Amino acid sequence: MAKQNVSEQFVDILVRAGVKRLYGVVGDSLNPVVDAIRRNAAIDWIQVRHEETAAFAAGAEAQITGSLAACAGSCGPGNLHLINGLYDAHRSMAPVLALASHIPSSEIGLGYFQETHPELLFQECSHYNEMISNPQQMPRLLQTAIQHAIGRGGVSVVSMPGDIASRPAPEKSIEHALVTSRPSVRPGDEEIDKLCRMVDEAKRVTLFCGSGTAGAHAEVMEFAERVKAPVGHALRGKEWIQYDNPYDVGMSGLLGYGAAYEATNECDLLILLGTDFPYNAFLPDDVKIVQVDVRPEHLGRRSKLDLAVWGDVRETLRCLTPRVKAKTDRKFLDRMLKKHADALEGVVKAYTRKVEKHVPIHPEYVASVLDELADDDAVFTVDTGMCNVWAARYLSPNGKRRVIGSFSHGSMANALPQAIGAQFVDRNRQVVSMSGDGGFTMLMGDFLTLVQYDLPVKVVLFNNSSLGMVELEMLVAGLPSFGTTNKNPDFAAIARAAGAYGVRVEKPKQLEGALKDAFKHKGPALVDVVTDPHALSIPPKISADMVTGFALSASKIVLDGGVGRMLQMARSNLRNVPRP
Repeated sequence: MAKQNVSEQFVDILVRAGVKRLYGVVGDSLNPVVDAIRRNAAIDWIQVRHEETAAFAAGAEAQITGSLAACAGSCGPGNLHLINGLYDAHRSMAPVLALASHIPSSEIGLGYFQETHPELLFQECSHYNEMISNPQQMPRLLQTAIQHAIGRGGVSVVSMPGDIASRPAPEKSIEHALVTSRPSVRPGDEEIDKLCRMVDEAKRVTLFCGSGTAGAHAEVMEFAERVKAPVGHALRGKEWIQYDNPYDVGMSGLLGYGAAYEATNECDLLILLGTDFPYNAFLPDDVKIVQVDVRPEHLGRRSKLDLAVWGDVRETLRCLTPRVKAKTDRKFLDRMLKKHADALEGVVKAYTRKVEKHVPIHPEYVASVLDELADDDAVFTVDTGMCNVWAARYLSPNGKRRVIGSFSHGSMANALPQAIGAQFVDRNRQVVSMSGDGGFTMLMGDFLTLVQYDLPVKVVLFNNSSLGMVELEMLVAGLPSFGTTNKNPDFAAIARAAGAYGVRVEKPKQLEGALKDAFKHKGPALVDVVTDPHALSIPPKISADMVTGFALSASKIVLDGGVGRMLQMARSNLRNVPRP
């Protein structure tokens, strides 16, 4: 049997760790690894048009599967392009291994062509970032990197000079069983006892949930019922906690709606479950707060805590719920449910008047129709900006759908690349990219990746010819919009020229048929919807400074957005409120 080189050993270890594909762009220093993949039937090389796409795609794949995904970039500018997508994966706690190939080892530090210092560049967006400078470091260094990415949830970066990649792998190298999943973390009895006392002493308890409630829906609902607590959520918690939730009071934050803000600020005890919610202005400063999180470094960095609990949400509630006294007083819960329903009733009126005739098309209407037509287990990838707003307010979670975006990092151009990674996981699952024209055009070259691999991603393009969220930020600051207008082509024509299905929609009556036809198409498709650039979103809590900013910018603005089918759920929940 021929002796392995370092690249072949590298690829074999990725396969052992469950990696099925490596996203990237080929290049000189990376060639030995790509050739090793070519000769290994257990892993695929996915050629993208930009390395940033590779990192976003790997991050999305890791979020869909919960398993390690991988991407790669060649030396210097090649791996440097990975950095934005790696930041997003790291902040999303997606286990991703990034290979940053490097210049020849003998030239490092001498200003060689394309020289950078990846061991410095990727330090802030990784748990582990080291260079293989000697074949004897293999396979231990790669195994350590994999275990950091999986065990801590985030990115590991391995740098490797091209000449090292081609050298013979060490004989009798130490390979050990790889960690491929994370354990559950249970809080100590002392913390559970303290939390139990606080819950029992509180008259009004509110739960505010983030992405850490994934897999804990049943436990959250059981606890909410036991203590009669309204349940709000952050954007990343929406897909995990909003569905089948009779205690739902909506979402807080800049994209919020409903009564979540009131519920979190009018309670005696606020319990933050698996959320690193960044907007502390929406959190109260005069009520007791408990935070439960599996990442201890998250505890207390957003608000002052009366109790910090280190543990999984599911395991914590399994320990806590049987110990707390059942509450019988529903007054606070019922009042919040009614506030929530009333708030949604008022908002809905803002987008239901003559939407079938409004030109340009209301983006709220597009999102609402999309929500109705998409599959029950669809994966939505959502561009940062106004698409975040429409997804937050219109997409209806059901326990099977997934919604992925750059919700922590806030990068533009994430939706299309993330859709690529999501679709590679399962070609038979519907994947819909909710793209803004600004984000789409930033990495539009990778629409060709859809065509090259015949990935059946459906791109629904919210084309308002502007950077809508930036315009909103300018309005809030009292500034006139400037530098936010895009001169756009017919994107549907571009899609057709590339070999994909493309249709342009300019009138509301064309929308439903266009989406149905695109969804029926077997390959990649793009629906270019011309939407109203004046549609705006306002957070549920508006400060005096914000109001002043709007007054300076415009004399009349429609403040309310929409909430889609969430109103139906709120009405249904109200039926559970006892009548006097």
